[in-house]
Amino acid sequence: VQLQASGGGAVQAGGSLRLFCAASGRTLGVGAMGWFRQAPGKEREFVATITWSGGSTLYADSVKGRFTIARDNAKNTVWLQMNSLKPEDTAIYYCAAAPTSIPTVLLERYRYWGRGTLVTVSS
Repeated sequence: VQLQASGGGAVQAGGSLRLFCAASGRTLGVGAMGWFRQAPGKEREFVATITWSGGSTLYADSVKGRFTIARDNAKNTVWLQMNSLKPEDTAIYYCAAAPTSIPTVLLERYRYWGRGTLVTVSS
């Protein structure tokens, strides 16, 4: 499974961005897609996830109410709508895919990773 993330950029605090992740290859083995992020000097952390079947979602507390994850099964695409962005949202955002059909926040459950896309939020 190959994952291609896009949509990062620079915005001011309070602004919005939408990240996209397109999956290709043996996508039948994918049960859930997620977004993680890694800020400079920090560990990679969970942001949001969605299952392919049923569309169950989980969000990190830090983004609840501001970020929305959604999917288009026909296009094997997931996107992350990010609103009310804060400077602390600045990070490299990674798209990931897991074989499990149960939504999970655990980084080690995600088998496939895309290259990150940088999001910079200025105050």
